[in-house]
Amino acid sequence: MSAGSCFAQHISRYLRQGGFNALVTEPPHELLAPDVATAWNYGTYTARYGNIYVPRQLHQLFQRAYGTFTPKEDIWMEGDRAIDPFRPQIQPNGFTSRKELELDRQQHFSAVRKAFEELDFFVFTLGLTESWISKEDGAIFPLCPGVSGGVFDPALHRFHNFTAEEITGDMRAFISDLRSVNPSAKIILTVSPVPLVATASGHHVLAATTLSKAVLRVACQTLTDTIKNLYYFPSYEIVTGAHNRFEYFEDDLRSVKKDGVANVMRVFLRRMTDGNVPHAESPKVRRFAESKDALKLICEEESLDAAARSGS
Repeated sequence: MSAGSCFAQHISRYLRQGGFNALVTEPPHELLAPDVATAWNYGTYTARYGNIYVPRQLHQLFQRAYGTFTPKEDIWMEGDRAIDPFRPQIQPNGFTSRKELELDRQQHFSAVRKAFEELDFFVFTLGLTESWISKEDGAIFPLCPGVSGGVFDPALHRFHNFTAEEITGDMRAFISDLRSVNPSAKIILTVSPVPLVATASGHHVLAATTLSKAVLRVACQTLTDTIKNLYYFPSYEIVTGAHNRFEYFEDDLRSVKKDGVANVMRVFLRRMTDGNVPHAESPKVRRFAESKDALKLICEEESLDAAARSGS
């Protein structure tokens, strides 16, 4: 099972190409056209939960799926359309009604429970420390309300930049809950090398990115040093290290080039597997690495840049 920021989408794709069983518990209906299924986020991750940027959002997904946490602000209505505040871009134009969203959410939570209970390995890519929180009950939104649905209200919503201690605590809480339903679960943590596209911290986005990645890396090290069957894979270091002279980024200095992604996954398949199958250098994996599909990502965070440019 894989989850996390947009960079995490590479993990499941390459595992499939390498012949591994990338768990999918929420497949599209057999009559749904492949391009529509992709647009509706089927197959992007194990279940249709979209990008998960901070560990508290991950933990709350677990709690919501098992019925131990129900956010008060759980549906945004846009006329007759209904948008899931916790999956705001999961379905273009939202759901046709509140009832449709509620039924889809029931199915989704069933798929999430199945995934947590059946996984062998859980690969989680930490992407951000910045988030937007409900003042009513602490619910975490993947995007600021008002960007892809809902309305931002300073009386109801607040910005929060998580510390290393908070990130560590939220991951410990999630791991404890995960292993309560799947005691043998093994976990691999990575940090996304993709810089922030925008920040609400009040600092320059470069400084905000440096802080965010440092916090996430410290948290990962603290966790792997103290929890069994928990591992760290250095995708962040492979892409951003000075040894590659910044050649793994596109001209926008944010998007990771095809060669960078391919190298990260080549090392991942070589070092994080038993090596009994020639998956790392298989022709199928090499062809995929050169294809356009290798770089197709669904990044909700890019909506923040669009909103900033429009002045909203």
